[in-house]
Amino acid sequence: MAGPAGAEESGGGETLPRKRKGRRKRGLVARLVRGLFLLVAALLALFVASSVIAYAITPPSTLMLARWATLQPVDRRVVPLSAISPHVIRLVITSEDARFCRHNGVDWDELRRVIDAGALRGASTIPMQTAKNVYLWPDRSVVRKAVEIGIALYLDAVWGKSRLLEIYLNVAEWGEGVFGIEAAAQRHFGKSAADLSQREAALLATALPNPILRNPASPGQGHRRLADRLIARAQQSGDLSTCVAR
Repeated sequence: MAGPAGAEESGGGETLPRKRKGRRKRGLVARLVRGLFLLVAALLALFVASSVIAYAITPPSTLMLARWATLQPVDRRVVPLSAISPHVIRLVITSEDARFCRHNGVDWDELRRVIDAGALRGASTIPMQTAKNVYLWPDRSVVRKAVEIGIALYLDAVWGKSRLLEIYLNVAEWGEGVFGIEAAAQRHFGKSAADLSQREAALLATALPNPILRNPASPGQGHRRLADRLIARAQQSGDLSTCVAR
């Protein structure tokens, strides 16, 4: 009689620690999930708060922050949209996002075309580029693109077209350590952004896809051809910036 009872007690003694260990694991998982949820909620709250502040105060880009963190020079002078040449506004929209006034932050037709073609880049609207410049990291990945799309939709709805374009033109890179249209105009042409000519605006707009290698002040033959084509396209397309108040 004692033998079986002892074996039963022994079996129970082995089961109890396993149950306790299982409860500890479940508790740990629950704490991790709760912590992750709180972290995501805090990041979302921080993002929303920063977007509200950015409606009034132009933020820096992540590239600018990286340069400051590594003690590299940054040349950026914030100007309102009203102090930027209409040529810049019109030609940048024509070059970078011809449907800027017609989409809600994402050009879905162009995005589907790029996905169907299996391309790794393209379909990036001005709101998407602004989202990347202000909030995200520069490397390309599916995760970053998905986050970029979500932020672009939000910013287009909250900031509106005029403020979006204003921030974009004040954070875009136009050379090594040169950020924003005013710094670019002063660096490359020795004048304010308000006084840029159509030709100068075209050279600056076509430098945006490759601002380190394309110098608007000393354009190569290919760069000059791109500027010529952009001016011709803008003349044929009409004014694509009608949604921008200035």
